[in-house]
Amino acid sequence: MIESALLETLTSDAERDQVQQLVVGAVVVYDGKVLLLQRPASDFMGGIWELPSGKVDPAEALDEALIREVREETGLDIAGIRKYLGEFDYRSGSGKKSRQFNFTVDVVSPEPIELTEHDAYAWTSLIEEPPVTDAVKEVLHRYRTV
Repeated sequence: MIESALLETLTSDAERDQVQQLVVGAVVVYDGKVLLLQRPASDFMGGIWELPSGKVDPAEALDEALIREVREETGLDIAGIRKYLGEFDYRSGSGKKSRQFNFTVDVVSPEPIELTEHDAYAWTSLIEEPPVTDAVKEVLHRYRTV
């Protein structure tokens, strides 16, 4: 698992930078492939493919939020959090300054995937450029090179 000192530093840095909303993202890895989820067309940034991700609740640790969000969005259980892959900032649909912290995770089993907030999922080998935002492309590039 990830060291708590790193998680505390990330959280305090975000507070210092006046980030209003903390978000966690998971590069879910299984058998050399990464899980991507497609946002509903009617949603903010509808139709894009993204990492399983979601908001950190008040007083919730980043690793706890990561485990919860992966389970909520996919039904999958995290076996371990391996590496921190950096963060990116963006404006949420409600206009909040948000920071997404991204981690590589392993899951207990890749199936069954139970989507609750997305229209589709795909396990991708990342041989071709995935149809994701530039920020997520950078996270996936870091995943491939670390």
